[in-house]
Amino acid sequence: MGLELYLDLLSQPCRAVYIFAKKNGIPFELRPVELIRGQHLSDAFAQVNPLKKVPALRDGDFTLTESLWVLAAKSSKGDPSWLHGGSAWRQQ
Repeated sequence: MGLELYLDLLSQPCRAVYIFAKKNGIPFELRPVELIRGQHLSDAFAQVNPLKKVPALRDGDFTLTESLWVLAAKSSKGDPSWLHGGSAWRQQ
């Protein structure tokens, strides 16, 4: 199993993560979460993100739940040149 993205494409932060992944050719499995139906408030989704917010990224047993960190983590799966010298973002 690879990257799983939990997104609602009606959400701007979710769209940013989705577009970034597509543009950079990062393979992922889309797990739609419909905010309008309240799916993010379910107990099942709380196991992915206890804060019950999207976007969320799961890679095996590792989960990220903030859109900026999701983008940064995904960049390590593709070409990290988009960081343009942002040493604070790079893994130590």
